[in-house]
Amino acid sequence: MALPFFYLSAYDGGSLIDLDEPTSRHIVSVLRMQEGEQLHLTDGKGLLLTASVAEAHKKRASVKVEKQTFFERRTAIVSIAISLVKNNTRFEWFLEKATETGVANIYPIICQRTEKQNFRYDRLHQILVSAMLQSQQVWLPELSAPVPFNMIVKGSDHNKKWIAHCIETNKESLRKQGPAKGKEILLIGPEGDFTEAEIALALAHGFSPVALGETRLRTETAGMVGATLLLVN
Repeated sequence: MALPFFYLSAYDGGSLIDLDEPTSRHIVSVLRMQEGEQLHLTDGKGLLLTASVAEAHKKRASVKVEKQTFFERRTAIVSIAISLVKNNTRFEWFLEKATETGVANIYPIICQRTEKQNFRYDRLHQILVSAMLQSQQVWLPELSAPVPFNMIVKGSDHNKKWIAHCIETNKESLRKQGPAKGKEILLIGPEGDFTEAEIALALAHGFSPVALGETRLRTETAGMVGATLLLVN
């Protein structure tokens, strides 16, 4: 049976770690772990600690580090730049699934047709952490603050750059381009799609138009499908 997985926001290299109250409560009150039982901790930056419960206190539990392992990030670094959507729940769903799939960077973008949405970084970061732990990974996606569309397009240094849009034109199938190799980025537009001016700007900066399938997808679904095509063999 796999060991329980927990997030450690910072690690100073010591052999004894004092856990915060929410983690302590989960270990002691929910999982009812006893002193000596093992668990895993990760900092979301490739570090995996195997530790055992040293003090089972529901508000200030501590663990003793027994083993440290570092895992390199996968060769394919996939970034998804995706428009914010009006329904917060749908965007949160995308964040969860993108994390489980292994997306490295998520850039919420503001397009001309992006509708207003409250961006609560703390809540969204916690969703990423929960999804990372649920899927037992040790790399947490980097989530940026919302970025204007033109800035992400002009500032991209990825070796492969894709834009998924709904306008009828010649497009490559993203399915035939995956899995990703190296640094790649995919642009996903808002409901109502990118404007023609936005598409033209992306093409002028080296982005290639791609199709994700035969049907028209919601923003969050398109982001998930794109991530899957680029990351899942």
